Amino acid sequence: MELTKGLIAILLTAILTQNFVLSKFLGICPFLGVSKKLNTAVGMSAAVIFVMALATAVTYPINLFLESKELGYLQTIVFILVIAALVQLVEIILKKYIPALYSALGIYLPLITTNCAVLGVVILNVDNGYNFGQSMFNSVGAGLGFMLAMVMFAGVRERMESCDIPKFMRGLPITLVAASLVSVSFLGFTGIVEHIFG
Repeated sequence: MELTKGLIAILLTAILTQNFVLSKFLGICPFLGVSKKLNTAVGMSAAVIFVMALATAVTYPINLFLESKELGYLQTIVFILVIAALVQLVEIILKKYIPALYSALGIYLPLITTNCAVLGVVILNVDNGYNFGQSMFNSVGAGLGFMLAMVMFAGVRERMESCDIPKFMRGLPITLVAASLVSVSFLGFTGIVEHIFG
């Protein structure tokens, strides 16, 4: 029971209170670049969730090996290489089986390689001392949190297109204001996970 509560707490914390985009500000490039349309936001988020979970599953045993051989200083570079290989795999799969999504994501799909949220989640799993199960829950939660932020922001941006925005606020300024308001909305979840599972 305690184990299940702990895993659910990790999952909810990663989705709501420690959201990688809105709390840690990791993965801002695809957040701002792909969130103009809901379908591309969902597609990008699904790809990120898949890469985060797969990267965690692959890097966890690699990290154990590196630490056993006292090669922990190679952690970041090895993780980047693993993530790059996984993104290439996702890119090949999307190009072959879902070409519409592949073309809609465009340049942002290869950018998952440099998406600091993917690298951040695998490094934070190590830094927090999570075991394999906790790492997987944290990664899936981080991916779901990324998806939640992307979908919410895509909805906001689609609604902004029909608004009469003053000329000096159009483009990046209103996008950043909207992103900050979406980020502030997550402050309401602060303390909820600790209260329920604490």
